[in-house]
Amino acid sequence: MELTNRRTIKDLLKRRGAKAEKYLGQHFILSKKALTQMVAAAEIKKNDTIIEIGPGLGVLTQELAKIPHPLKKGGGPKIIAIEKDLKMILILKETLADYKNIKIIQADARHLWVSETYKFGDNLGIKTTKNGYKIVANLPYNVATFLIHQWLESENPPGLMILMIQKEVAKRICSKPPHMNLLAVSTQFLAIAKVVDYVPKEIFWPKPKVDAAIIKIVPKKVTVFQRSLEKQRFFRIVKAGFSQPRKQLIGNLIKKFRVSRETIIDIYKKLNIQEKIRAENLSLEEWIILIKEIDKKFPAKIS
Repeated sequence: MELTNRRTIKDLLKRRGAKAEKYLGQHFILSKKALTQMVAAAEIKKNDTIIEIGPGLGVLTQELAKIPHPLKKGGGPKIIAIEKDLKMILILKETLADYKNIKIIQADARHLWVSETYKFGDNLGIKTTKNGYKIVANLPYNVATFLIHQWLESENPPGLMILMIQKEVAKRICSKPPHMNLLAVSTQFLAIAKVVDYVPKEIFWPKPKVDAAIIKIVPKKVTVFQRSLEKQRFFRIVKAGFSQPRKQLIGNLIKKFRVSRETIIDIYKKLNIQEKIRAENLSLEEWIILIKEIDKKFPAKIS
């Protein structure tokens, strides 16, 4: 069954009484090239555990499951497909019936957490190997940023994420000065991110309103601020800095934390930062050294 063919997709959905649900952000991939790029970027090995979010009809799932072993040979990577839509679950049981290394679970990915043991309750628990796990997915655009940060900030983040997301979101995540933003700083603090390729909206059915991008995100094993309180302070200060992006950073910090302008200016001079700088002009490295100095001067106000 050719799941990148528009007619095949429509016939399959009609036969099962299903449809592409707009509220779930369901847009099916028609491009074999895009699928190949995602699988190649994931660098899949036979002992990998791959979690796919929103597999839909299973077109990407099939490509993940047969790497590096061909169809019906068993073994290969372990694929865990998390699908919220019950009608899609029924379709997946048909389209993935020949694959022995796929587990299909009906669940909302927003409640997904990953540990070394199975545990099912209000949240969904997934068991992984000592090698950890990877996430490969064509994500619904409306929950992509939420899911990315949920995974990055979890106690057991994936070793790698290969995601199809909205083009503009991918560009924002990978931004550099003078176009930094809150999403870029918070993501780059926790991971290394780069765009693999941009994908036109025409390769999806139904066609979305915007283009997409394949993005590779590799969570950092160690961050500059290791303790929970230090991370909380980092994100509080960065969020304050971008609270009014078109205004000067110093004004945002003074307003949020009620600190003296003179002391902030002294910190700027020490770090060779211009007084009128905006948050978008600071690199991640500059944010880190700035926050270290602010934390030394005003620890009580930032807590």
